[in-house]
Amino acid sequence: MSRRVPITLAVALAVSLGAASAALARASEPALEERAILPADASAPSPFAGAPNTEPAPAPGARQPVGGFSALVDAPGKDVFLAMPDNGFGSKANSRSFLLRVYRIHADFETQRGGEGDVEILDWITLHDPDEQVPFPIVNESTEERLLTGGDFDLESMRVDRRGDLWFGEEFGPFLLHTDATGKVLEAPIPLPGVHSPDSPYLGARTPNLRRSNGFEGMAISKDGKTLYPVLEGPVTGDDPHVRRVYEFDLRRGLYTGRRWDYVVSDPAFLVSDFTTLDQHRFVALERDNFEGTAARHKQAFVVDLRRRDPGGALTKRSVVDLLDIADPALISLPGRPGDIGLGNPFAMPYVTIESVLPLRGQRLAIVNDTNFGSRGRNPSLPDYSDLIVVRVPELRGK
Repeated sequence: MSRRVPITLAVALAVSLGAASAALARASEPALEERAILPADASAPSPFAGAPNTEPAPAPGARQPVGGFSALVDAPGKDVFLAMPDNGFGSKANSRSFLLRVYRIHADFETQRGGEGDVEILDWITLHDPDEQVPFPIVNESTEERLLTGGDFDLESMRVDRRGDLWFGEEFGPFLLHTDATGKVLEAPIPLPGVHSPDSPYLGARTPNLRRSNGFEGMAISKDGKTLYPVLEGPVTGDDPHVRRVYEFDLRRGLYTGRRWDYVVSDPAFLVSDFTTLDQHRFVALERDNFEGTAARHKQAFVVDLRRRDPGGALTKRSVVDLLDIADPALISLPGRPGDIGLGNPFAMPYVTIESVLPLRGQRLAIVNDTNFGSRGRNPSLPDYSDLIVVRVPELRGK
């Protein structure tokens, strides 16, 4: 009898075991499942043209750019979301004609089974203050509608409470801003006691103790819809520079409870760019560095549990996905454009600001970047698009 058969069988068995082992390893890695893109030049009708360094000037047929998204919330309908841009063009001074809005979007995700990979703008909510709840002057102060713009607030996070009201985390104050489902302001902006940004309208003679654009970038709402957990993106003066404060706000009483947690980043330059509820006690946090493209090094999602702290009192955290190293075995992200980076297997989100994460059913996260109107993380020659992905994260709901 030939000895080749056993040898051949042994080789085949080894190959089979190797393939099974590789498949098992891939199954335990975060993997890209769905992707959809909103073009960088997407725009929507507006009563006045939204452009940097301009004042609101009513004009028929005007439009404003949609921009990237700083908050993502689930909405009724399959693959329908509420997506919120921030204050507009980057600062209080240059965004006075940029309307503050929440867009309802539909993602026709590309998957390994097909799909167009497009994002459609369905409609939107425009924030407004007709009842003059805002106690300081706004850009459209003398108008009847008092539409809010990026010259008034820098919205960075958003949640929906049990009544359907909208709550926004903001950076100029920093404030919490409360509106109804139509975007009408219901009460005066709620300041954070003891913390003042350089852009705060209440700063007066005080010395700011929070750097510009370091306010409430992330904000979770409890599963029962009774509590907000806003998080400062950067450190407060006098704190350890690694600490990012997590606060608790009681929605029923309309006040901060006084409870606080310390979320610690490994590098003082890292920022907490979103914070969202996973279950009753656990939350998903996004961390990022301030680099893009090939220079990007730290874009990660962590799970924290408010019941668990390390010996120093800081929240313990567990890394669940590196957004610069996501498996894409089905090559959903291809083809790309000449000059694109981070496509294929592995896939990366090499954007300077990734500010929105939303847990979906099972072990899945939806994530989208903020485009910053000109960031070039994906391609050094082209402005970034809004890149909405769904990632399967096997360790998301682990212990």
